[in-house]
Amino acid sequence: MTSADEQFPVRVLGGPTALFEYGGLRFLTDPTFDAPGDYQVPGGLLTKTEPSSAAPAGLGRIDVVLLSHDEHPDNLDNSGRALLADVPLTLTTPGGGQRLGSGAKGLADWEPIELDRPGGGTITVTGVPAIHGPGAREEVEPITGQVVGFVLTGEDLPTVYVSGDNASLDLVKQIAERFGPVDTAILFAGAPRVPVIFDGAPIVLDSAQAAEAVTILDARRVVPVHYDSWSHFTEGRAELVAAFTDAGLIDRLDLGRLG
Repeated sequence: MTSADEQFPVRVLGGPTALFEYGGLRFLTDPTFDAPGDYQVPGGLLTKTEPSSAAPAGLGRIDVVLLSHDEHPDNLDNSGRALLADVPLTLTTPGGGQRLGSGAKGLADWEPIELDRPGGGTITVTGVPAIHGPGAREEVEPITGQVVGFVLTGEDLPTVYVSGDNASLDLVKQIAERFGPVDTAILFAGAPRVPVIFDGAPIVLDSAQAAEAVTILDARRVVPVHYDSWSHFTEGRAELVAAFTDAGLIDRLDLGRLG
C-alpha cells in the first residue's frame, strides 16, 4: 500500500509506456509494444528505433490504462490495442472513449472518476487538459487531435500527475492551481518534432520546459517518459539531465526502473 510520504516505483518500459501501482491498483500509461519499424501517420511516417523493454504477457495484472490519446502509433500501437481487450478500464479522451469500445471511458477537462481500491476506499482520477502542439487548442487539435492528462488522488495517497502529450506550460499552471503541490509527475518530454506541422516546433515539452513544469507543480519527483525509441524525438536522456542540472532540480529527476 502506498502512503502519501512514500515514493512508489515507476517501471519505465520505453516510449510513453510506464507501469506503476497506486492505492492497490496497477496502472499502465500509453501501451506501445510493437517492434521497431516505420508506422504510417497522416502526412508521412514515424519510425520506431528501439523495442520495448517488456512484452505485455510479462506485465502481470493491469487494472487501468491511462491513455493520453489513441490516434498516434507512438502512443497506442497494434500490440497496445490488443492489450486493451484484457484490461477492465481504459481512461482516455472523449473521442477515444467512443472509438475504443465498451472498456473505455473518455474524460473531459476536469472530469473525475472514482475507482474502488482493493482494500477499501477510492482513488479519484481526474482528466486534465493537454494540448499536443504549440498554440491554442482550437488551432492544434484539428492537426494532432485531442489529448488528455490525468491527476490521481486519494486519502493518504500521494498526488500523481500524468501529463500525456502536452506542450502547454499554461495548462500545467492551471493543473498546479487545482492540485499542487504534486508528489510525482510522469511527464511526457523529448521535444518531438514533425517537420511538416507547426514549422517543426516541438509538439510535446522539451527538456527545459519539463524542468519548468516541475517548478510550477512543485513536484517532489519527476519521471520522464516518451523521450526515446522514436526518431522524431529530438532530446533524450542527456538533455533531460542537463536541463534539470541547470535548473537546480537534478535531485527530483527519477529516470524510473527500466525493464
